This record gives sequence, structure tokens and C-alpha cells, in this order.
Amino acid sequence: MVTVERVELSAELAGGEGRAATADVAEYALWLGDDALILSQQLGAWIARAPELEEDVALANIALDLLGHARSFLRYAGTYDDRTEDDLAYWREEAEFRCAWLFQQPNGDFAQTIARQLAASVYLFELYTALQGSSDETLAAIAAKAVKEVEYHRDHAVQWTLRLARGTDESRRRMVRAVGDVWPYVGELFRDEPLIDRLEDAAVRPSTLQPPFDAVIAAVFAEAELEVPSGPMSSAGGRHGSHFPTLGYLLAEMQVLARQHPGATW
Repeated sequence: MVTVERVELSAELAGGEGRAATADVAEYALWLGDDALILSQQLGAWIARAPELEEDVALANIALDLLGHARSFLRYAGTYDDRTEDDLAYWREEAEFRCAWLFQQPNGDFAQTIARQLAASVYLFELYTALQGSSDETLAAIAAKAVKEVEYHRDHAVQWTLRLARGTDESRRRMVRAVGDVWPYVGELFRDEPLIDRLEDAAVRPSTLQPPFDAVIAAVFAEAELEVPSGPMSSAGGRHGSHFPTLGYLLAEMQVLARQHPGATW
């Protein structure tokens, strides 16, 4: 179970060597930090609304883990231009965020959240596993901490996928629909952007993550008797500041307190 102390420890990993990020490393850290931050905010909305009390706790714990990852990446990104993690979370405009569209998909019903969480956690597990080998020591350290937590997130999503897909007729219908709704946004995760070429071995090439991702998803879907959607992928554009319509509403809710009471402490 996650604790506030674990969130703090995760955040402290960033910048531990005292070195500032370069412009390209900072941009890459924003990719990773924004993905985790937005997914954390999404999952937090389930607290007191999940289908059972245990899931209130589980989703809250996953959200806190992701918040810790986001704080670490954003703190490191901010070393490039002397911005804090709070500056980056609360004072950027929508077009300045770099999260992929998958993480911006609405919660919908519980099945849709689980379908999104399955794709996200399988992807993040493969990403952080590979990022441990980064030539950037700070990125590697954050990934080494995060991958242990994301392994639980992945297992949680897999178990719920199986439970819903092999449950009642209604739960299966909703899971099938949810997978169809979410999957068009998966392809963006594996696109090789020019930034990756510039970073070389400091970053993980997204396209290399697709084969292990596909293998895990194929195994889970086979057990759940689900089909991997084969329709077209969304053009998306989150890495360049072009976002799904829901992101603006999410940011308005997330940022309102900081913007109404700048500099407030308690």
C-alpha cells in the first residue's frame, strides 16, 4: 500500500545528483511526467465512487504512485529553466502539456477506466523497464523506482479485465465496448518522434516497446476471450500540445485552487 512517505521518496529521486536537465531531456521528462500526472488525476476522481470499497483504496493508491512518478519527472524537467514541479503542474496552459491522448481519455464507466488502465500500465511497465538502462542517471533512477509500483498497477488491471470480460453478460458487454473505445489511442504511445533521435540512449525508442506490449495484451485478451481491435488509430498529437477535448476540463479542475490562491500555504 502506498503512503505519503513513498510519494515523497519518489519525488526526491529527481535531480538527486544536482545536475540540470538539458532542453531535450527536460522535454522528454515532460512527456513522462505529464502522462503520469494526468492519469493520476483521472483515477483520483474514482475515490468514493468505485464499485466497491476495496477499489476506492486500490485506485487511490495507484493514483498516489503515479503522482509520485509525475513529481519526480516534473521536478527534473524544471531543473532546465528553474521551474518547480508545482509551476509545471498548475501554471502551464493546455497546449504546453505533452501527455499522450490515451491518458486523457475520460473515465467513463468502470470498464472504460480498466481498459485505459490496462493499456497504460502495460505500456508504462515496458517503458520503465527499458528506461532503467538510460544513460541519464536521473531518468534511470526514477524508472527503477517506478517500475516496481507499475508492476502492481498492471496486475490490478489484468485481473479486472479478466473479471469483467468473463463475468456477467452486462460486464462483458461493457468491457468489449470499453476496449473498442480506448484502443484507437494506443498507437500514439509507440511513435518515434525526432526528440527520441536527438536523445539517443538517454531515452527509450517508443517503437521498441510495441512488440512486448502486444505480446502481453495478446495473452491477456486470449484468456479474457477478447479480440484486439484492428481499426484505425487516432492521429492524436499530445506530444506536440494538440489534445483531446477532455484535457481542458481536467486541467481547469486540477489547477483552479492554485490559480485562485497563488502562493497559498497551509
